[in-house]
Amino acid sequence: MNFDGLDPGMGEYPASLHGTLEGGLEPAMDPHLNPNLLQGVELDPEGLTVTVPEPVHLMEGVFSELHSVVSEVGIPVTATHFDLQEEMLWMGNHRGHATSYFGPTMGRHSSFQVHATDDIRHIQSLETGVLFLSKSNLKCYTRGGLVMFDYPMEEGADMHSLLMTGNNTLLMGGLQNYVAEVDLNTVQETQKFTVETPGVTIMRQTSRFFFCGHTSGKVTLRDLRTFKTENEFDAFSGSLSDFDVHGNLLAACGFSSRGLNGLACDRFLMVYDLRMMRAVTPLQVHVDPLFLRFIPTYTSRLVIISQSGQCQFCEPTGLANVADIFHVNTVGQLLMSFDVSSSKQALAFGDSGGCVHLWSDAPEVSFNDYSRETDFPLPCLVDTLPQLDWTHDLLPLSLIPMPLTSTEPLMSDWPAALSTPSPRRAPPVDPDILRTMKTVGFIGYAPNPRTRPRNQSYVSHHADLTPCPCLQASNFLRAFRTIPEASALGLILADSDEQTGKAKLGRLIQSWNRFILTQLHQETQEQEGPQAYRGASSSSLGSSAESVIGKLFGVEVENSSLCRCGKETVRSSLTLLFTMHYPEQNSQDKAIKEYDFAGILKKSICLEQNTQAWCENCEKYQPTVQTRSIRCLPDVLVINCEVNSAKEAEFWKVQAEFIFAYFCDKIIQNIKRGCPAFEKNNTLMCFCSGEEICSAEGFSFDTRAEDLRHVWIPSTLKMSISKSQGLEISSWSEGEEISAAEEAEGVSLYDLVVTVPHIQDTRTGGNLVAHIKVGETYHQRKEGVTHQQWYLFNDFLIEPIDKTEAAQFDVSWKVPAILYYAKRNYHSKYDLRIKNPIDASVLLTEASLARKQRKSHATFIPLMVSEMPQAGDLVGLDAEFVTLNQEEAELRSDGTKSTIKPSQMSVARITCVRGQGPNEGVPFIDDYISTQEQVVDYLTQYSGIKPGDLDAKISSKHLTTLKSTYLKLRFLIDTGVRFVGHGLQKDFRVINLLVPKDQVVDTVHLFHLPRKRMISLRFLAWYFLDLNIQGETHDSIEDARTALQLYRKYLELSRGGGSDEVRKILKGLYEKGRQLDWKVPDSDTGDGQGRTKQHTDSERISQRCLLDLPGRVWTEQVCFPQQALLCSPL
Repeated sequence: MNFDGLDPGMGEYPASLHGTLEGGLEPAMDPHLNPNLLQGVELDPEGLTVTVPEPVHLMEGVFSELHSVVSEVGIPVTATHFDLQEEMLWMGNHRGHATSYFGPTMGRHSSFQVHATDDIRHIQSLETGVLFLSKSNLKCYTRGGLVMFDYPMEEGADMHSLLMTGNNTLLMGGLQNYVAEVDLNTVQETQKFTVETPGVTIMRQTSRFFFCGHTSGKVTLRDLRTFKTENEFDAFSGSLSDFDVHGNLLAACGFSSRGLNGLACDRFLMVYDLRMMRAVTPLQVHVDPLFLRFIPTYTSRLVIISQSGQCQFCEPTGLANVADIFHVNTVGQLLMSFDVSSSKQALAFGDSGGCVHLWSDAPEVSFNDYSRETDFPLPCLVDTLPQLDWTHDLLPLSLIPMPLTSTEPLMSDWPAALSTPSPRRAPPVDPDILRTMKTVGFIGYAPNPRTRPRNQSYVSHHADLTPCPCLQASNFLRAFRTIPEASALGLILADSDEQTGKAKLGRLIQSWNRFILTQLHQETQEQEGPQAYRGASSSSLGSSAESVIGKLFGVEVENSSLCRCGKETVRSSLTLLFTMHYPEQNSQDKAIKEYDFAGILKKSICLEQNTQAWCENCEKYQPTVQTRSIRCLPDVLVINCEVNSAKEAEFWKVQAEFIFAYFCDKIIQNIKRGCPAFEKNNTLMCFCSGEEICSAEGFSFDTRAEDLRHVWIPSTLKMSISKSQGLEISSWSEGEEISAAEEAEGVSLYDLVVTVPHIQDTRTGGNLVAHIKVGETYHQRKEGVTHQQWYLFNDFLIEPIDKTEAAQFDVSWKVPAILYYAKRNYHSKYDLRIKNPIDASVLLTEASLARKQRKSHATFIPLMVSEMPQAGDLVGLDAEFVTLNQEEAELRSDGTKSTIKPSQMSVARITCVRGQGPNEGVPFIDDYISTQEQVVDYLTQYSGIKPGDLDAKISSKHLTTLKSTYLKLRFLIDTGVRFVGHGLQKDFRVINLLVPKDQVVDTVHLFHLPRKRMISLRFLAWYFLDLNIQGETHDSIEDARTALQLYRKYLELSRGGGSDEVRKILKGLYEKGRQLDWKVPDSDTGDGQGRTKQHTDSERISQRCLLDLPGRVWTEQVCFPQQALLCSPL
């Protein structure tokens, strides 16, 4: 099933998608269930479905709903399947759980977990078991839930469909460029068929062809024996949704491209005649088709299903009738899966809310024409005493029970101390699991805590050392896209969303704020080591205090849930931010009341709400009052404003108007009392102390009335926690301090330091900006002054602004999204010194990721401790790249090319060679960069990188991660070495490292005249060094070593005749290049072994680089065109 082009909201399943209970309904029901969904179904305490005694009335021959059951509330049903051997219906959900239901009453038969994380994408029943296909696994289970086999896919596989081609063989297809054939007897892959168009997500079979549906919208017909393409139908321009085959007809539904608007569901079904291999008249339907199946009873009838649950029956060669439309009652959920029984009497639907709907056209429905009996669990049978035949001579006397007549203890009499029941207590749950656990119903889900520490990012260190304030985030974005949580939260935008302005940036940045704080908290917590998890405290907060992010932003929160039966449950957790909750307005009151920001913030932090929750005492869902309180104050208070609709924006606007009117009234009253007034910039101002205004609203005495327009938030908050009154929040004057007595009582002042608004634009969707108050530490370190200043960050623009601009929000174009309040003088608790997080150990020997890489394949010798580079040392550098995405361009009407999307390059190999000393020219870094992204072009002719070099399974190179190589380069840059290479400016730009100009020696500029072309490294090596390099492919070791020799040659020429002599030589170089058309001539001489004289000279130079290092014997073998250094320890 291909879900490309569906509603993007299908990827999110928050609890708010499900309707709540109406008042007066049975409270024992799940609050997420609608009563209409459970018509004809009751839930017993075991969770099994039991039919209601009242009969279900169905009209013969007309499909209507027979039963609906709930598998897991809120978990989408991704696959449904009618068992082909028994009267059972199977379903699989988004979390890898499978459940089977028996018969038309849908009694639960079995339920088990198939995959820990991946969703179930296809289900297929066999004689002996059931196959379940996920993204990277094929598993077979018995119908009772026992594993028969588990077949893992190749790395990078993304399977979507399977097709049984025989009793023991099947085909599996997915988004990769092949279809795999598997033998179920041996559970081995027998063949792999390459497909020209990747993305086989649907497969069907007839007696003539295999039919493969592709994500590109095509349907290919393939030979049954060779799997070769016999014919191809280009059904849809966007993507294929579903298709089915019956007799000589093929019907398909899908999506069509709509330009910049993306994909749209096509209401025309494409119908093809398989006798003439051509399309017949498309069939227009009245629903948006997502699924379709043939239901051949008396005619070749089609059933078409929409995403919203509409069903239409029609003939493939006739006209669709509006009267034939029915509706599946999904209670607002989206249909995710669909199947038809082999008897064509039953239809099954799975929706995004976790419900399975069974439809039938007859009350006595049968899923199969001939079904075998289903095995059910046998009841426990108590063994009875056997009958004893007293007349049998061989009857064992031990079977005769004998009374105990002796007073001596028996061997089976154990002491009471040894026979006392002593149940083994379960080990305590990891506090980190309790902290991150999310509860669905009465079941908690939490990720498995990882204990391996990660390397800390050095982005801030890089930014601090870089003279340019702008940093590209390309490497960060590449790593960010690999985090599953980021994709699940919708933080990764499609290119079309950015271009068309469809992204809701205000909501997006608030989700990002929550995600990045949580992610950093978890990662910094992991870096503290396993000891962080072994505290003496038994609190569910675990090691929150050990996290740097937890110390800065964390607040210990106590959540209380009070049931109406009197049972109170209290849980403790850690929260890193708070979300604003605004008061509900009475529908009768059109005017919005006046509220204080501090009061709204207090109610948002100490939140109280009524909701349905599970009560352990009542053992059912009950109305509960949930309250939240905090135990401590954070150092930095983070607030998500949640101004995501016109209702919240109007609330902010009205509150700001109240503040402005109040401030103007105060000025007028002061003037009436005789306070001197004056007019400045058309604004009425007064010379008053403003103490009343300051104490009430938190503004200083020099605040102008105009500065308070569109302002609701105070610049300073006064916060405290007391045992008697709890949390107290009030506005405070920015320039005033609290008394020593208040400070001793735990009162703290919080200053506004960050605001992030969404600047709206109806044409482009707007953009996000940030106002940040930069403190004294930065200005003192950078400018030598004690100063605080607000700055505007707008993309690459950074400008100082007035402090009032940071708090002004005209919601007609500037909508608040995020606020940060920092505790006054909180930084005195932290060490703010800039430290270099990278040491020299990154250059020492490290293991390769490649499984086949051996020492004999090493092409470099790591630096010894005595060889560590110093400031000013020369390092030859060269890098090779591969292409991840091809350039997308279009030709204009005037013939010029317009680039729509540039090609994306990724560094694949980085080489650094020694620039001085006895081992000059010997590489100490030669890293091949492993990548998880798909490479579309290895550029082998120019990079020397071949397919497989970057694959850890088959590569024989020294394979490492991008982060590991970045740390090495960053250390060399911080040390102050001078890099020598050819075209380094472009290399560093693609690598995304900024190197100071005085640390770069680029030979492409050394041998260049103004307003002349740049000269290739190969031509320079031939002209100046008499070397013939880059014969067939490029080799980074050879290129880096050659660049070093060219630099030595340039220094020699400069010392010999000065700049005039160098210019004269360069003129001769350009003259020679024009004569030869900048091509290196072929050499006429050779050494008799197929190598030119220049090759032999190059090898002699390389052979002089033999090493004699302490404790090792190093030899060098020259394998043209690469020089491979072979080493073996003594």
